Amino acid sequence: MMDGWRVNEAKQRFSEIIRRSEAEPQKIYNRERLVAAVVSPTALEMLDHLREQRSRCTLAEIFSEIREICEEDGYELEIAERSNRAGWPADES
Repeated sequence: MMDGWRVNEAKQRFSEIIRRSEAEPQKIYNRERLVAAVVSPTALEMLDHLREQRSRCTLAEIFSEIREICEEDGYELEIAERSNRAGWPADES
């Protein structure tokens, strides 16, 4: 059984779907295929906020922010001496 509404039923019971969307998203199906969902304004705001965060931050910006935080906290990354796979020190040529 489908966990939502058929399109025709959704048209007839639209007010109820809106009311129920406050508690959980209301899925609407056409021939067993999900075609729409009605969500609460709060859920939509959360989704919009996530989309905005993802679209505005590049990986370079994230690393830059991490560097700034490390500088503020006086954190320095200890880098171990490099070696090759056999465990010998790497050539510095």
